[in-house]
Amino acid sequence: MPQVRVNVRSLANVKAVRKEKRNGRDVVIVPSATLPDDIIMNGIKYPSEEIEKSYLTLNRSPAPLGHPLVNGKFISARDPEGVNIGHIGAWNEKVRREGGRVLLDKVIDVEVANRTEGGKAVLAAIEAGGPVHTSTGLLATMEAVNAADHKRIARNMVFDHDAILLGEEGAATPDQGVGMLVNAKGEMEDIEVVNSALTDAADQEIDWAGTRLVEALMRRKNVGLWEKTKTAMMEALGFNERESSNNRKEDDMPVSDEQFKALSDEVKTLSENLKPEVLATAISNAVTAAVKPITDAHAAMVANQKAKDDAEHAELVTKVVNAKVLDEATAKATPLATLRALAPQTATQKSVGLNSAFNGGSEKSEGFKLPKGDK
Repeated sequence: MPQVRVNVRSLANVKAVRKEKRNGRDVVIVPSATLPDDIIMNGIKYPSEEIEKSYLTLNRSPAPLGHPLVNGKFISARDPEGVNIGHIGAWNEKVRREGGRVLLDKVIDVEVANRTEGGKAVLAAIEAGGPVHTSTGLLATMEAVNAADHKRIARNMVFDHDAILLGEEGAATPDQGVGMLVNAKGEMEDIEVVNSALTDAADQEIDWAGTRLVEALMRRKNVGLWEKTKTAMMEALGFNERESSNNRKEDDMPVSDEQFKALSDEVKTLSENLKPEVLATAISNAVTAAVKPITDAHAAMVANQKAKDDAEHAELVTKVVNAKVLDEATAKATPLATLRALAPQTATQKSVGLNSAFNGGSEKSEGFKLPKGDK
């Protein structure tokens, strides 16, 4: 089976960022997640049993800034050249599987991060509240299959790293590329690279909520149909739940042909209503009507937020261009999160915020302010 490198992009949870002291050094901890069980991306399925066998290889792995590239080709973040290119004093730890996902903490040594411009930019972006994306780099052998929704299955996975992405698309698109791998002879050889992106957490939450809603509606529908069936059966047999069961004379009356036929007709009608296609249509209509106000409100919120972000982006472009931090073309093409991180330089022409707040474990480290959110 051929071996392939896969980069899987996801979103870090910057709302849950925290700081700690370790061995007298300041560190920032960013929770993140990757690879849900049995997910299918770009025609490749990642079975839960394969993830279970391999996910611990991500523990204590590098967390470089971006996927290291040499001559335009991806290389391992553990390779000496890869370390020189992407290291910002960050690594991955506390890797575990919960709720069908691989969860991990990304630890950043503040002093080491402040030694490079990339590390300073990461700290500034975290302080600004993100969003910050991550991208897991792994190697896997590909088993060819002929399934309806996927053509390959990832086997024998080995996690190389989980990178921090800043101001770049990274593995956002499904375009395939080329990477390099050291073969058995110690030589570098080309290897296929597949870039994938996980669904945003917000979409996952909507999917989960929608599934629960459909299940609840089906249970409610089935209960209602059973109550109708039971009532029809009782009435067709001549029973009345309101009457006392002590009336043995009526209880012992035999069922007539007319009553039996009436019961059969009722059961047949209810059976028609229980057909999957009838239930599916009813549930689909109910879900659409119930969710429409939510989706309309969300669309309005997204539009309002985009307008605010566009206005802020234009204002920051003017600032960084006037301060000669970036030229106008580059500034316009720079993501909003990166412009926010560069904004302090328009006043001081050097990094501020986290970059100066943490100073090798000095007392000034108390100046670091984290975004509000879950701890």
